[in-house]
Amino acid sequence: MAPLLLKLWSGDLLIRIEYVLDKIFSAGIFVALLWLCFRVAQIVEGRLAVWSQNIAGRAAKFVVPLFGRSLRVVLPILVVVFAMPLFFPSQYEAACDRISSILIILAVAWILVQAIDLGEKALLAQYDLQAADNLHARKIYTQSRLISRTLHIAIGICTLASILMLFQAVRHVGASLLASAGIVGIIAGVAAQKTLANLFAGFQIALAQPMRQDDVVIVEGEWGRIEEITLTYVVVHIWDDRRMVLPLSYFIEKPFQNWTRVSAQLLGSVFVWVDYSFPVEAGRQALKDIIEPHPLWDKRFWNLQVSDASEKTMQLRVLATAADSSKAWDLRCAIREKFIAYIQKNFPQSLPRVRAELDERHSSGQELRPDPAREQSPAAPHNGV
Repeated sequence: MAPLLLKLWSGDLLIRIEYVLDKIFSAGIFVALLWLCFRVAQIVEGRLAVWSQNIAGRAAKFVVPLFGRSLRVVLPILVVVFAMPLFFPSQYEAACDRISSILIILAVAWILVQAIDLGEKALLAQYDLQAADNLHARKIYTQSRLISRTLHIAIGICTLASILMLFQAVRHVGASLLASAGIVGIIAGVAAQKTLANLFAGFQIALAQPMRQDDVVIVEGEWGRIEEITLTYVVVHIWDDRRMVLPLSYFIEKPFQNWTRVSAQLLGSVFVWVDYSFPVEAGRQALKDIIEPHPLWDKRFWNLQVSDASEKTMQLRVLATAADSSKAWDLRCAIREKFIAYIQKNFPQSLPRVRAELDERHSSGQELRPDPAREQSPAAPHNGV
């Protein structure tokens, strides 16, 4: 456009137009270089991701993707840092230096976050949370989640503090806050008491692990699974698809049932009330035919016992083991249904019933009358006395 402008305009106006076009041209070159670096980094990251899948070794699967993700941020930021002094006048040198410092700090923080995420992913890739016996996997999963989120918060705080330290005005504010650190500390401690309690409870849960991800628990009288563990609260997936949200401190301060603390295997019980005429040995043989072929029984143990007796009925308790709580529930329901059907079909007279005895004269419809021989007047003499 320069030859055309020389013929149309002259003087100061031409100089201003050329200055504007020069800046637009410089900005275009800058955007083109930035896009080129981003595309190169994206292509390299994709190639490294594919290459890492074919490399043996846990460290290679962590380092290679991290290097690829780092290039996606490092290359564009390097272009910005080196190009800003070329496009901005010398009077903006201080601002350019500050922006460059902020970008470098953000890049380092992003790389650290990516390193934590990839490390967690590489660690959890060895464990299958959907396996039948996933006790160790749930333990590692819970610890890694809590620790990684804590490190994310720490990196965020350090990044924000590093950026604020670049501004002189913020340093003066920080100095004034430090002068009253005692009062501020007391106020913050009182205000954030619950938050700090949940934070420390998270560390306790990560180390002691009274409950883990995907554990089956009974809390507030509800049966559910641990669906999510954060730094401040726990989400319990109730059996009917409700979600119960509880603070982390709840699992430290209050009792709760953990059905998968050591193992997912459970011993289920079924109670049936029958009449005293029911033959227990015949019922035991029927339960053997019901439980042992059933696919939900894990072939560890089952039993039938008379666990209680009242003036009307006796209580039968059936015990049977299953691999986990869901299978134990289904197995108990199946045993209850089939055993009751067996009693109804073979011993209907042994179902619970209420007994009563009636006098023969009542049953024949005769009226009850007093026996004159048994009656005696209080005033009549007895034996001449």
